[in-house]
Amino acid sequence: MKMMSPIGFIGIGIMGRGMLKNLINKIDSKFVIWNRSSAVCDELLSQYPDKITIAESASAVVQQCGVTYSMLSTMEASIDVFDAPDGVIAGVSEGKIIVDCATLSPERMIEESRCITAKGGQFLEAPVSGSKVPAETGTLIFLCGGDSALFESQAPLLDAMGKAKFLFGDVGQGTNVKLVVNMIMGTMMGAFAEGLALGKAADLPLDKLLQVLDLGAMSNPMFRGKGPLMVDQKFDPNFPLKHAQKDMKLALDLAGKHGLSLPTTAAANSVYVQSMQPPVSAADEDFSAVIKGL
Repeated sequence: MKMMSPIGFIGIGIMGRGMLKNLINKIDSKFVIWNRSSAVCDELLSQYPDKITIAESASAVVQQCGVTYSMLSTMEASIDVFDAPDGVIAGVSEGKIIVDCATLSPERMIEESRCITAKGGQFLEAPVSGSKVPAETGTLIFLCGGDSALFESQAPLLDAMGKAKFLFGDVGQGTNVKLVVNMIMGTMMGAFAEGLALGKAADLPLDKLLQVLDLGAMSNPMFRGKGPLMVDQKFDPNFPLKHAQKDMKLALDLAGKHGLSLPTTAAANSVYVQSMQPPVSAADEDFSAVIKGL
């Protein structure tokens, strides 16, 4: 698909890099990019000199593009990049489209939407299910909230980066789905880590234990992919542990607002928090490193 105006992309980290590369390789367009750390922008410019322009600020990206995608890792990053005097919101004018793919709180997404639409822009909430490898292979799942016509207008770009996309209603609902998904994933990983730790303590052959799990009702891609790496103590970050813990905490906050107790999630979250502290200090490792906290 050929785009008439450049596409903006802000936030080029573990996830954003793969997402942007899929857009560059599949969409006939120029791209204007910005990241708080400039090194990754320079690297991408060297790879795609005919397709990429590096903007001087987040607001400059928005000003130069019809649609701008953002993939920031934390609430703090969102506030820093969106709310700054030269940030995303400052660059919005009539007709500009902002698509935020970060995992934030639903309240934060609603606030972004309010600020952007107040300036005549349009906002689509689009957090993703998937980590580094799905981002690189274009197999993310987009969990969206916002206007249905806007959602449909972004279909070609979402399809270039993902294998599926869903619209769940108003802004905020996409994030609610994402928090439920990551809450379940985090507790599953916590239980899996405990099982491997117990198996090791009982002197079981962990390779055979993984085979047994994969042949039964608990077989799933996460256990299949992460299990051997956990046994070998390899924790290169596809989904950093600190981000998994952030999402579980946000899910617990959401549950509290609905008067719901999540004891299993609360217990798992405490292990993630413990794993981020010395002497383990696994915050920047893959979330499967929660096993180190045991």
